[in-house]
Amino acid sequence: MRGGQWEGAPLCRLAKSRKEVTIAKTIGETEDCVTCSDHDRSILRALGERKAAAAETKENAERRAAWYRHDEGPGGRPMVLAEIGGIRDEKRPVSEADLECRGEWARRLEWGLRTELYQFDVLRDDHVIEPWMNVGYRVEIGDYGVQPVVHSGDRDGKMGARSWDPPLVDLDRDLAKLRPSEYHVDRQATHEEQTLLESVFSGVLPVRIRTSFYWTMGLTWRAIDLVGLEGLMLAMYDNPEGLHRLMAFLRDQHLAMAEWLEAEGLYTLNNENDYTGSGTMGYTRDLPASTDGVVRTRDLWVLSESQETVGVGPEQFEEFVFPYQLAIVERFGRCYYGCCEPVHGRWHIIKRLPRLARVSVSPWADEELMADYLGDRYVYSRKPAPSLISTSAYDEVVVRRDIRRTLDVAKGCRIELIMKDVHTLNNAPERIARWVQIARKEVDRG
Repeated sequence: MRGGQWEGAPLCRLAKSRKEVTIAKTIGETEDCVTCSDHDRSILRALGERKAAAAETKENAERRAAWYRHDEGPGGRPMVLAEIGGIRDEKRPVSEADLECRGEWARRLEWGLRTELYQFDVLRDDHVIEPWMNVGYRVEIGDYGVQPVVHSGDRDGKMGARSWDPPLVDLDRDLAKLRPSEYHVDRQATHEEQTLLESVFSGVLPVRIRTSFYWTMGLTWRAIDLVGLEGLMLAMYDNPEGLHRLMAFLRDQHLAMAEWLEAEGLYTLNNENDYTGSGTMGYTRDLPASTDGVVRTRDLWVLSESQETVGVGPEQFEEFVFPYQLAIVERFGRCYYGCCEPVHGRWHIIKRLPRLARVSVSPWADEELMADYLGDRYVYSRKPAPSLISTSAYDEVVVRRDIRRTLDVAKGCRIELIMKDVHTLNNAPERIARWVQIARKEVDRG
């Protein structure tokens, strides 16, 4: 499942690009970013005051310090995180019914603030609150000249399956359809929103520009959009040269985007409570690498993953995916690898990535092998199965046993427990806070 963030995420309109257009719709459009009613201002300022107070607590400071220790090496405590943004139940931790603002722009801000405060007051995991309001650069990144035709049922706002007709059917014939992306930044709209935020939160929280333009640099998501999952796998045998050309095109396009963002001065750091990798937080003292105040790729975390190729062997991964990932990762300051895919069968390849720091240990990974592989050199980023808290079979004995097993198997590793990809709690929102409580108790047991 893909990552995301609330406050501080950009409005990146990647023309006709399914993932990023979804993000844009989540964060919102620009039309109503010019005014904020007195009614909405009072609500937002009150929430901002609560956020500022939470940011100054000893508890928040301990969490921040714990993340730095966690990143620096062995000796810190296991970290605990839980994501609530993807929950779609009628009853969920923060819902539309909780919002009091009337304007769409204000409601989006309110949702982000209430989410942060829920995490701090109720969830009580290791999310850290920083005393800022973030605004993202408004950027448009074009597609490659083609788009898949997507088929999905009427899900009435719920998640579900989809299929798509890939635009590239014959790589030899259709690769010529691809075009380089075009980029645009609307600095005026960005600074107008910054000014509005400053007027709303004046004297409460300072405002800064802090933007995340993409979630992954892993390439294969884009590849299967273009050729389909089956097409990607079959091309490894039927047209390996064509697939290499496609992967080289995607590598070059990802690098071109990064170079444009860098040249335009749009990159901002992601070394604090930024959503990093596939669920962790970015706290590190190893970034930025630069000292001149200009943010470059070498100053940033990057995520690389290849969930879509979980069904191919390590030899095919090493030939058709890894070299193209490597060319991107080597530009960045630190790397988090993996998401849902079990990486134990590819570790001998992945470990060659430069500045690799954290590795996802998904529900399908061999925990024992990963503990041996990672030791205390890399962060053991464990993702328990969300089904443990999502179904009618919910059982706290089973939840506790699962957490205990990870802590025992990975003893001596630098562990972070991240409950993510939770889309339902069976209308029992208290379960996710309870998972955090159980994880805390097991961590305290040692």
